[in-house]
Amino acid sequence: IRQGLFLVLRDFQGLTQIIIPQDEAHSHVKKLLSSAPVESVVQVTGIVSLRPPGQENPKMPTGDIEVRVETAEVLNSCKKLPFEIKDFVKVTAYFSCSKAFSALTLSEACVCSSGFVDVETPTLFKRTPGGAKEFLVPSREPGKFYSLPQSPQQFKQLLMVGGLDRYFQVARCYRDEGSRPDRQPEFTQIDVEMSFVDQSGIQRLIEGLLQYCWPEEKGPITTPFPSMTYEAALADYGTDKPDTRFGMEIMDISDFAQNLGIPFVRNALGYPHGTVKAICIPQGMRYLKNKDIESLKEAARSQFNQEIVDIVCKPDGSLKSLLTRFLGQEQQSELIQVLKMQADDVVLLAAGEHKRVCSALGSLRLESTNLLEAAGLVLRDPTAFHFLWVVDFPLFLPKEENPAELESAHHPFTAPHPSDMDLLYSDPTKVRSQHYDLVLNGNEIGGGSIRIHNAELQRFVLEKVLKEDSEVLSHLLDALEFGAPPHGGIALGLDRLISLIVGAPSIRDVIAFPKSFRGRDVMGSAPDYVTPEELEPYHIQVSWPVAEAEAKKN
Repeated sequence: IRQGLFLVLRDFQGLTQIIIPQDEAHSHVKKLLSSAPVESVVQVTGIVSLRPPGQENPKMPTGDIEVRVETAEVLNSCKKLPFEIKDFVKVTAYFSCSKAFSALTLSEACVCSSGFVDVETPTLFKRTPGGAKEFLVPSREPGKFYSLPQSPQQFKQLLMVGGLDRYFQVARCYRDEGSRPDRQPEFTQIDVEMSFVDQSGIQRLIEGLLQYCWPEEKGPITTPFPSMTYEAALADYGTDKPDTRFGMEIMDISDFAQNLGIPFVRNALGYPHGTVKAICIPQGMRYLKNKDIESLKEAARSQFNQEIVDIVCKPDGSLKSLLTRFLGQEQQSELIQVLKMQADDVVLLAAGEHKRVCSALGSLRLESTNLLEAAGLVLRDPTAFHFLWVVDFPLFLPKEENPAELESAHHPFTAPHPSDMDLLYSDPTKVRSQHYDLVLNGNEIGGGSIRIHNAELQRFVLEKVLKEDSEVLSHLLDALEFGAPPHGGIALGLDRLISLIVGAPSIRDVIAFPKSFRGRDVMGSAPDYVTPEELEPYHIQVSWPVAEAEAKKN
């Protein structure tokens, strides 16, 4: 603070002079700003006014005004810099908005017009703890490998720390997970990061971006998109990416079922998180065969270890089910009303642990819909596009291989929900995250979060909760200590979004040179063998399986 009266704040756009009132009412503001280290991130609220005559500064674009501060907050303090920053130079940003990968990259024009800078980030980096499995690339240093980044996550956070407050990139990403109909080992995403933003700010930006570039022949899309919590999505649809184009929501009949006297139902409700839920398949008796019902029940049994009981409402209004032996006529009538059944409907009922029951019924909801539509009953409008935000995900999940340990539900840089900060230190399994997914017709097309911008909090999550070696991320942790602003972002899966817009069954159909289901390039026969001589500079030897070694020898 100069002369105890004013200071200069800097952001990506330039410099602004802040005036500190000298009265007693603002003494706390003066003390706060005086003690904040240089390059700390502060938030100031005040009144913008013209400078007194003769005190204008023609060398500053904002030299005609000043801000008389009312309140101030230090969002993140900066430790002592390794060198002093004397001058602020705003670098002109050159935008590369002419990429022609597809019509959807017109979205870049929308982002560019909002003051975003297109930054190309490295492809060769280092392993990231947590998240997807990464491809390794050998180096000429013995025992040392690069990793191909699964996303530009760390780079874009570092850009926020460096003062570039709006970043985007059409980014190439890599994940060594094998191919599925909606995945490829290499893919493209529209990557966005912003400083001083909250969840709703990211959501409104992406909604505007999609509205701007949406193909006219597909009809307009309406914003804002509806939003649903993770818990509601799981309870009503059995998945964190619900297809909301049709009904058949999961019904919770636990309160009703506990008085029916059915042994397996009573047993299930006696356990913690026990529940009884069901889905109603409209006209199931008319469009589905007995073998279809049995295949659905077997799928729940084999995939989720969940038993399913079917209930059929016959044309005369009576029920056909194994449950009827336990139910009187009045109870059967009440059950029909609770399940909202009509003639020829089929209900699939499950009792057990909440998450397993919901997941099983969510899967059966989609499988039964496929069977109904194959038989001629259309439930999902192929021309409709239903967008949905899913929010309030858990921050951590138990590891499948060791449920006593936790892993990040998305990635370790996601910030905890502000309301759950105390739980982070007492019961991290109950902490919600500031993560948000964008879902279209039951497919996740984007995901993002508000990030952890405090080094101490990030270190705690890595070391104490996830039990990870924080040294692997020392570069990011160090950067967060130098006045990192609050920031967040999102990435849209470009290939998946395009495939949904054009109605392609797989993202492979919208990629010029896709990999096979096993991740192979069948045209160029990649991956391929290399000679021992080619491996020698990388200090690598191949240990061949016996059968393959014999085949190569022959």
